[in-house]
Amino acid sequence: MSIFHSMNISASALTAQRLRMDTISSNIANAETTRAELDDDGNWKPYRRKQVVFEPGENDFGTFLKQAKASSATSGQGVRVSEIREDNSEPFKLEYNPNHPDANEDGYVQLPNVDPLREMVDLMSATRSYEANITSVNASKTMLMKALEIGK
Repeated sequence: MSIFHSMNISASALTAQRLRMDTISSNIANAETTRAELDDDGNWKPYRRKQVVFEPGENDFGTFLKQAKASSATSGQGVRVSEIREDNSEPFKLEYNPNHPDANEDGYVQLPNVDPLREMVDLMSATRSYEANITSVNASKTMLMKALEIGK
């Protein structure tokens, strides 16, 4: 393990949380988008909420072999984004607005399944995680600087 291992782990988490914040921002920006993509029939579908999925950073055979050979507890590998997937857990919202250009024959418009309140809570969580990782990087940096001062 190198002396920069903790910084590498925090850096991977910073990158992942930044992508999570970007995805949440995209969800908020498209909360009213009724024409996001075309389906097979040529009809417009509303924007569907996106979610970021994390997984451990290094999942190759070499990493698992090193962990198996190590006699002590396994060290952290960091985190990475495995995919950005659409959230199909909630259906599109229906709103009665017969004057809307995307209203169906009954006057209902399909709106995205984005809840701005939920997105803001997720954004706050991602921001706090980002801040925690910055604190970790700063603590590691301070410890390394103090270790360098020992040799003076």
